[in-house]
Amino acid sequence: MNKESKEVDFTEALEQSKYIRGLYNQLEQLSLGRKWTLQEDMLGFSTDVGVLGRLVMASSGTWGYPGDEKEELKHKLSECLWWLMVLSNHLDIDITKEFQAFINKLDTNLTKSIKEAEGRFY
Repeated sequence: MNKESKEVDFTEALEQSKYIRGLYNQLEQLSLGRKWTLQEDMLGFSTDVGVLGRLVMASSGTWGYPGDEKEELKHKLSECLWWLMVLSNHLDIDITKEFQAFINKLDTNLTKSIKEAEGRFY
């Protein structure tokens, strides 16, 4: 993949995420008198990851769920991705750049591991 990898661009999604977080900030200001902190955003994300875990369990039949877990999974995966974009913005991390560097490193390391394993097993 390295030779053919395309640069990932989350620019529009990041802008939409900032916009939506801004709307939540307005709602928080009106209802709480202040915006959520970074720590509160992280707790919100952690809570949604926990719900995602239960939905994954429900989709495999190991957790009872009264609703449509497939539809809820779509929503919760998207929400968790949104939270990651919100958190990266809070922390001044260029998630597009860092995601691409992460994927490239994984590609290199896994390709190397596969070649080494092929050498041992063939």
